Amino acid sequence: MFTDSHCHLTFPELAANWPSISDAMQTARVTRAMCICTTLEEFPTVHEFALSQPHIWATVGVHPDNEGVPEPSLDKLLEWGRLSKVLAIGETGLDYYRLNGRSVADMEWQRNRFRTHIAAGRALHKPLVIHTRSASEDTLALLKEAGECGDSDSAGGVFHCFTEDTEVARRALDLGFYISFSGIITFKTAQSIRDVAALVPLDRLLIETDSPYLAPVPYRGKTNNPSYVPWVAKELAAIKQCSIEDIAKRTSSNFDVLFKVST
Repeated sequence: MFTDSHCHLTFPELAANWPSISDAMQTARVTRAMCICTTLEEFPTVHEFALSQPHIWATVGVHPDNEGVPEPSLDKLLEWGRLSKVLAIGETGLDYYRLNGRSVADMEWQRNRFRTHIAAGRALHKPLVIHTRSASEDTLALLKEAGECGDSDSAGGVFHCFTEDTEVARRALDLGFYISFSGIITFKTAQSIRDVAALVPLDRLLIETDSPYLAPVPYRGKTNNPSYVPWVAKELAAIKQCSIEDIAKRTSSNFDVLFKVST
């Protein structure tokens, strides 16, 4: 019924407990999930896990905030992006939150990494899983610079775990992207994110956990897992004034459309 569009099931906190997490997902009617790759070294594990599970898919990419790791070449992203059950390129994007004394100009390595991912997504016609933090202007500018506008040549994709303002959301939607909300939307301090959710059309919404991080209320502070994604759907249902079943159906359908999943 529910689809967790973004989680890290191969991270140690979750991998060690997969049998119990799988059982919890069944109980919560979370029937599908996307396991997200964050480094090249991690990809074989992510891919093998996706191949071993009937309703788990994978991505390939290097997270923008990962430093001191092998850089992804276009050829490598294209090679691995063509493999079975790899539905998207990412997670990728820009993250200027921890500059550590550097300037934004010093982050050209991140922008070049992002450009490589965009090129791979466009070449493969596979969507991008976008991470952006304190970098929305450059994130949107690089996508637009690469030709991302929602046309038939665009890779498209999703701005995951959305934490930006309504103006950034409108601009992302204008470029053809989807918006995904995590457990943050349930936090008392997240009214601005709920305001964004109110304006995002139902046909451009996704839900996620980003587990093992960002567990929703009432599990905030605990290790997150995909069985908690219905709490995100419940909050969205309240915002959209519809049933949780409607949110489950819509977001699962949107997942199928965006990531070209045959149903």
